[in-house]
Amino acid sequence: MSHAVQSSDVRSGTGSRPVRSCISLARIHGFSAKNERKQKEKQVKQILKKAENERTEDEIQTLEDLIEIVQELQKRARRREKVKAQQQETEDSPDVLDDKVKKLALLLRESNHAVFYTGAGVSTAAAIPDYRGPNGVWTLLQQGKQVESTSIVDACPTLTHMGIYKLHQEGLVKHVVSQNCDGLHLRSGLPQNSLSEIHGNMFIEVCRNCTPEEQYIRTFDVTENTSLHRHQTSRKCHRCRKPLTDTIVHFGEKSSVKFPLNWEGAKLNAEAADLIVCMGSSLKVLRRYSCLWRMNQPLQRRPKLCVINLQWTPKDGQAVLKISGRCDDVMQRLASQLNLQIQEYSKPKDPLFNLATPLRKKETESFSTKQLSVGTSLEECLLHTEDEKKHDQERKQTDLEGDETKSGPLQPGWFGKGLRRRSQSNKRRRRLSKIKDEL
Repeated sequence: MSHAVQSSDVRSGTGSRPVRSCISLARIHGFSAKNERKQKEKQVKQILKKAENERTEDEIQTLEDLIEIVQELQKRARRREKVKAQQQETEDSPDVLDDKVKKLALLLRESNHAVFYTGAGVSTAAAIPDYRGPNGVWTLLQQGKQVESTSIVDACPTLTHMGIYKLHQEGLVKHVVSQNCDGLHLRSGLPQNSLSEIHGNMFIEVCRNCTPEEQYIRTFDVTENTSLHRHQTSRKCHRCRKPLTDTIVHFGEKSSVKFPLNWEGAKLNAEAADLIVCMGSSLKVLRRYSCLWRMNQPLQRRPKLCVINLQWTPKDGQAVLKISGRCDDVMQRLASQLNLQIQEYSKPKDPLFNLATPLRKKETESFSTKQLSVGTSLEECLLHTEDEKKHDQERKQTDLEGDETKSGPLQPGWFGKGLRRRSQSNKRRRRLSKIKDEL
């Protein structure tokens, strides 16, 4: 009889009530303990803000009793200071910069297979902001500032882009791995088989249904209607009529698109490299791609590493040469050391015009973003750069005046979308955590 009652309790679920009650009590106890620790931390913070000679005996005793919390708060403060210092931009003096560039020139001459890894820093001279700099996209988003969207079609390849193209022509650079989506390496003249745009290209859309993948290069930003995990553009494949997708790899995403990502080329050249030059990148994302660093090999068999960046990078300690300088400045000095003449970018000769797939009649109204058009070589680029600098100055002035509606520099639509989604998720988690603490 008792066995039958017990079975009935299990089936009805009444037998699990004590268990559920214990779990609820444990959660409440956990929330209470967490809330109690927060109150203690708040109390300690208030005491630590005071000068030592201003603290009362009771406050001194409180710090002694809560020594673990004091040490934890001090540890957090040191960590914040370290991160803050790493985010600071520093530049080598002209003499030091000259000496370091001479060493870089020697490394390139002695190298048999040099590979360049480039980041957002190579495009800042084209008025395209970076991600983690003081005014970078992710920096502004983490500060809660808005990031406006605009087209960067008017941006032109910088002296650094054209310099890398020249180094490739001379055989001093075999391959370029770029984290940038702006397409400026392709527009400088680099052939696609010598370029791996591992985060995509804003000018390229593909058909993943076709075998091999059908690639459509455009003269406008194809990401107008796309976002994180939503990559279909408003056009269809000319062969199979299936929807086309952009090639952008947002934060937290993976992509199997062959080109322009060209991971196969990146891996093959990383294996063959005897010199890797990292330019304009914090390397916080790129360092996670172990296949690019030959991490499976002993340290002495890995390629020599040179880092060119204004900020600290996690690879600085492994580099044989760290140059703290602006990319265009370094490239100009490097070209002088190698006796190379860097060709000026000419918009009428932009490779994108020859590579682009002609639009069909129905496709001419499928986008509203600005389209790249033939114009003067440098005047339009300089005008775009000056306009962006003017906007940046206006933004800084607005910040000084204390305007609450602060906004960051203008960005193309695909900038920071992955981080926005992550920021929203973090805000939601914090909100839920606050509600639980109040229970």
